Amino acid sequence: MSKRPKYSVIKNSKISKSSRIYDQVNLYGCRIGKNSKIDSYVYIEEGVTIGDNCKIRPFVFIPSGITIEDDVFIAPSVTFTNDKYPRSHGDWTLLHTTVRRNASIGAGATIGPGIIIGKNALVGAGSVVTKDVPDDAVVAGNPARIIGKRTTP
Repeated sequence: MSKRPKYSVIKNSKISKSSRIYDQVNLYGCRIGKNSKIDSYVYIEEGVTIGDNCKIRPFVFIPSGITIEDDVFIAPSVTFTNDKYPRSHGDWTLLHTTVRRNASIGAGATIGPGIIIGKNALVGAGSVVTKDVPDDAVVAGNPARIIGKRTTP
């Protein structure tokens, strides 16, 4: 990261020097690994970890409690959630979500709280993920269901 992005809020975050952060992002107390790319209009909350070689495309929301391992691709407009029963007042329960190595999440997908997306898994565009996704699975739909298996070279 050679220069501070314009019009961005970056507070208490640890960002690898080899990662690229574009303009107009909000990063609060997160960690971003080596060679990762965070596009404009991405919002990442405190306690989020993003691994090495990840690509986070525009308009992605990543709240506290999310771990994204190495080599993950997240397409535009993906939303992660971290509370199963959100309320405007009172207590809430943080449920942790993990996206395992080499997974890809298609544009506009919504990832529910407390989910594990397996290694090499592929989540189709517009999917609503309400259950764990196994390694190498291809899921799509609302709610997301397994529609195939991903093969990698």
